[in-house]
Amino acid sequence: MTTLLRLTAVVLPLTLAGCGGAQRTARENVPPKPVPDSYRAIVETNKGNLTVEVPRAWAPEGAERFYRLLEQRFYADARFFRVVPRFVVQFGIHGNPAVSARWRNMTFADDPPKEHNRRGTISFAANGRNTRTTQVFINLKDNLHLDKTGLVPFGKVVEGMDVADRLYSSYGEFPPRGAGPDPNLIEAKGNAYLESKFPRLDYIIRARIVDAK
Repeated sequence: MTTLLRLTAVVLPLTLAGCGGAQRTARENVPPKPVPDSYRAIVETNKGNLTVEVPRAWAPEGAERFYRLLEQRFYADARFFRVVPRFVVQFGIHGNPAVSARWRNMTFADDPPKEHNRRGTISFAANGRNTRTTQVFINLKDNLHLDKTGLVPFGKVVEGMDVADRLYSSYGEFPPRGAGPDPNLIEAKGNAYLESKFPRLDYIIRARIVDAK
């Protein structure tokens, strides 16, 4: 499996601190809102905005995980730690190592492939069967060879691919193929490691759901 598939940790809703026991229990018993059949998200970056459209029929499990992560504002301040021109842009490791640790084993099931990894599509990274968590990548070109590895697109960038093309890429691939950021050290040390060693990385300001049908 290529290093593209490297995973990070994932996050489930955390218990709210400072609430009374009865109030906390009531909130915990409220079922999550159903994931809509189609939704859009705005990913605000320091270079501009990306608009991602997610049709749930493409990959129901992937669409649900991305929706829940957006609900929790998981991607705020996340770095685009892997940017390889004419290949992919990858992100989704939380800047706080404690959060990454909580998500590390929160994998979710694979989706049957329905769409191809064409330019602009967005897929969860994986490292084998049923290993997806929080990391995603945007295809910067048609990467149809990734279809054979089980990487399943769950959405597409419908506005802002020019932003994706402009993200800082000079650090190169992560080890051992290059001298870019090491995902293991990002998980262990968070954004402090990236700010110290790779200060020019572009980043997400916030990512939010803007339209659901």
